[in-house]
Amino acid sequence: MSFNIPELENVSGLTSQEYVYARLRNAIMVGAIPTGTSLTMRGLAQLMDLSPTPIREALRRLNSESAVELKDNRRLIIPKMTIGRFEDLVATRVALESHAAERALPYVSDILIEEMSEIDFEMDKAIPNLDYDRLTSLNQAFHRKLYCANPNHSAMPLIESVWLQLGPFHREMITDVGKFYLVDHHKTILAALSDRDAVALVLALKQDIKDGVLLEGRAMIALRAEDKLKSALEEFTRK
Repeated sequence: MSFNIPELENVSGLTSQEYVYARLRNAIMVGAIPTGTSLTMRGLAQLMDLSPTPIREALRRLNSESAVELKDNRRLIIPKMTIGRFEDLVATRVALESHAAERALPYVSDILIEEMSEIDFEMDKAIPNLDYDRLTSLNQAFHRKLYCANPNHSAMPLIESVWLQLGPFHREMITDVGKFYLVDHHKTILAALSDRDAVALVLALKQDIKDGVLLEGRAMIALRAEDKLKSALEEFTRK
């Protein structure tokens, strides 16, 4: 298989099944496995140096979370992104994360803002290195740090489910990293947190998602549809 599955830190205490699921889930969430990739238990077992049994259970769970798709011929693949699915996932992300950020604001401390600033600084350093796994992990850590400030948070599992489904396509978008991170809305989010301004926080969060993920994703899907149509027309004229 022509991809790597990142190792996980802090895995002590996990059963083999929990470890395989967590590692594969993380790999999909950070986009280490490309869209359209076929997954086989034998191939994953060889790649991870494990037996097929825990991999089978992990893939079953990931299929139930819509992270992998079972085709008619019983192949498992990382689903390709369609415009309808993409628009729905991004709208869901905006709704869930706006809610989580606003609910977390009363619990945000200066120490937490400093910790988020440090994560954002690490992201700035990772951009020139084109370390996509690290960039995605840090971006998720930045947002997770905020949402989990609320001790009563309940949206985080739902948010991670959206991240999981967007992960492989998100990786394709950020490969043009200079364009994707042209505007750093994290700085605006941090400023809103420092001012304890809920309206500015939600607005900055929405812009962070829409100016990056939404615009770039729409453009990429449209370009692929155009290329597909062009190929079909070329094939038709050759007949």
